[in-house]
Amino acid sequence: MLQTGRILANRYEIINLVGSGGMAEVYKAKCHRLNRYVAIKVLKEEFGNDADFVKRFHTEAQAAAGLMHSNIVNVYDVGEGDGLHYIVMELVEGITLKDYIRQKGCLSSSETIVIATQIGLGLEAAHKNKTVHRDIKPQNIIITDDGRVKVADFGIARASNGNTITPTAMGSVHYFSPEQARGGYVDCRSDIYSLGISMFEMVTGRVPFDGENAVAVALKHIQEELEFTEEEKKNISENLQQIIKKATNKKPEQRYDTMTSMLNDLKIAFDNAGTVVAAANAAT
Repeated sequence: MLQTGRILANRYEIINLVGSGGMAEVYKAKCHRLNRYVAIKVLKEEFGNDADFVKRFHTEAQAAAGLMHSNIVNVYDVGEGDGLHYIVMELVEGITLKDYIRQKGCLSSSETIVIATQIGLGLEAAHKNKTVHRDIKPQNIIITDDGRVKVADFGIARASNGNTITPTAMGSVHYFSPEQARGGYVDCRSDIYSLGISMFEMVTGRVPFDGENAVAVALKHIQEELEFTEEEKKNISENLQQIIKKATNKKPEQRYDTMTSMLNDLKIAFDNAGTVVAAANAAT
């Protein structure tokens, strides 16, 4: 853990620890050169000592720094020094989508569509920039205090994603596409699958596939179909159910081919949801 007041690169002053995950610790820091607060994600020692990982991490983080979008946690810088490897990012105040789902139990169809659309807009921009996230999950989505939705961990997600499923992958494997579970080729349709799984969790409050370990969950992504319970179906719009089903098809060629296509259907689903709500209100 870095001490408060420590200076990185003669520029970033560590203020306090704001979070810790399996791969890194995140600190609030002040950039004295630009006089602004930032978030700094510092790789844990076991990853910082892996030369191959560090090389991939720097390459992908530098690519992520070229992504600037209102629905992406923007990466400002990537650096190393004193045995540390870190990325400097936009400081976003808010909570993760995972925590938001826990607080609410499950989300309405309309709110799910609004959140998914903002995630999709960020992914659309990344995919057009030939960048695939590969670790889309509610833990990597931040909802700001003013309701904006931002996708986090571009770069670190790609650098960390290998072909072997290990115990440390447990948090991500619930959202892996079948091709990721097999260690196969990954493209934008894998992000679409993971977004579909995240949407399923938004509207139901649960992940569709679970198991005792990462391998068991991965096998379910490959072998089992995603299903809503009859009770869940009553509370989820038909359009949204179909979007989630298409996004999470086992075969990539039968999913949405682009994030833009999925966004078009989300817009139609949102418009229809508004019509249904208006009709229901008129009836009462």
